[in-house]
Amino acid sequence: MTEVKNPKMNISPVTISIADRIAKVEERFGGESELAKMLPEVETAEALSRKSDAYYLSNITRRIFRAGLKHSLVDSKWPEFEKAFFDFVPEKMVLLSDTDLDERMKNKLLIRHWGKMSAIPVNAQMVISLGRPAGGFGRFLAEWPVDDIVTLWTTLAKQGKQLGGQSAPSFLRMVGKDTFKLTDHVCGALINLGVVDRNPTSKRDLKKVQAAFNEWRENTGYGMAALSQILAYSQD
Repeated sequence: MTEVKNPKMNISPVTISIADRIAKVEERFGGESELAKMLPEVETAEALSRKSDAYYLSNITRRIFRAGLKHSLVDSKWPEFEKAFFDFVPEKMVLLSDTDLDERMKNKLLIRHWGKMSAIPVNAQMVISLGRPAGGFGRFLAEWPVDDIVTLWTTLAKQGKQLGGQSAPSFLRMVGKDTFKLTDHVCGALINLGVVDRNPTSKRDLKKVQAAFNEWRENTGYGMAALSQILAYSQD
């Protein structure tokens, strides 16, 4: 059973409360080791750094197409997307013109959504712009501190296209960057725990949520992705 692993004099009641939730979820799944099998996988910084920029642009685009559609439908068509968009090499994708996109809109093997397709060259430029100074977009992600993950969400949303709302954290979760997600169940748990009093969308409330997750991560031994999944399970 997980307890607070780094007790301090100034531990907040919220951390004590989440320790109780963690213990109940672990018991429900048959122990800490069994629960671990149900938690999201997170990549190491080294693994994130090794992946190509094309890999990340492909997953950004796949996440955007998944929004509002069955994930299995999008995933089944993704090999055709890879062919149609030259494996999502950013240096090629940034050159896509409206005429190029019009041609792909005629391809019946693809999901033909102009708004989502038109995001590809914009997001290709973002991958190049953010990745180049760091030595690659994967290294950029790897080096971003998890204790300020909400700012990474904002950065991707501002510099990219169609990456607002849950799209940025969902993309990060897809590629294995440790991040929490603000699903309905997670938001419900945060409200019940007294972290916020409404679904966190404002900068102020997101700062409160980030601070709570930082404290929990430090004191429970669980990462951001695991903590948000445990919160979701605790609301079932």
